[in-house]
Amino acid sequence: MLKGLIFDLDGVLTNSARFHLGAWNDLAKELGINLTPDQLDSLRGISRMDSLNLILKYGNQEDKYSEEQKEEFAAKKNEKFVEQVGKMTPDDILPGITKLLADAKSQNLKMAIASASKNAPKILTRLNIMDEFDGIVDPATLHRGKPDPEIYEKAQELLGLESNEVISFEDAQAGVEAIKAAGQFAVGIGSKQLLAQADYIVPDTSKLNLKEIETAFNKYEESRES
Repeated sequence: MLKGLIFDLDGVLTNSARFHLGAWNDLAKELGINLTPDQLDSLRGISRMDSLNLILKYGNQEDKYSEEQKEEFAAKKNEKFVEQVGKMTPDDILPGITKLLADAKSQNLKMAIASASKNAPKILTRLNIMDEFDGIVDPATLHRGKPDPEIYEKAQELLGLESNEVISFEDAQAGVEAIKAAGQFAVGIGSKQLLAQADYIVPDTSKLNLKEIETAFNKYEESRES
C-alpha cells in the first residue's frame, strides 16, 4: 500500500538543475576543460565533490590539484549557484508539481526530499513549498552518493516506511539506479533511453498524474508478491 513519496529536487520539483550545470560548465572552462553536452548532463543528481572529480577526470586533471584546492573550486561553484537560487520564486516550480503535491496531501501521503544538493532547504523555502515535506535528507550525513541507494534508504527511514510503501521520483540516470538499488518503485522524468531502469517514465513533469502512477505502482507490487 502506498504511504509516501520521495523526490529528488533539481530537475524534478524545480528547474534549478540548469543553474547547477551552468555553474559547473563555467568552472570547467576556467580550468581549461571543455565539457561535451553528454559530459555535462552526467553531472545531474550527483554530489558536489563527485561532480568536480568527474569534471577533472574528463579533463585528465584528476591528480593536478590538492583536496584543499578542490574544496575551493567547489565553494566557488556553489557561490555562483546560490546567487541564482536567491532569484528563485514559486514560478520556478515545474509544471504539474503543485497539483501532484496537493493530490499527495489529500491522500495523507508522507513526503521527503532525497537530493544531493546542500541547498535544498534554501531552494524549497524560495519556492514556498518547504512545509509540504516531512523530511529532507541531509547530504552531509551520507557516506556514498548516487547511484548508491543510501540517500533513498535514508529518506524512506525519515518517513518511517518500507521500500514497498514508497514511490520515488528522479530525472537522472544515477538517481534512478539509486532508487532501484533501494528496492523502491522508480518514476523517471525525461528520456526513456537514459532512464530505462525506471518502472514508470514520463517525458516531463507536466505528464505526472498521481492516480496513474499509483495504478502502475499497485500492479508492480502485485507482480512482486505473486
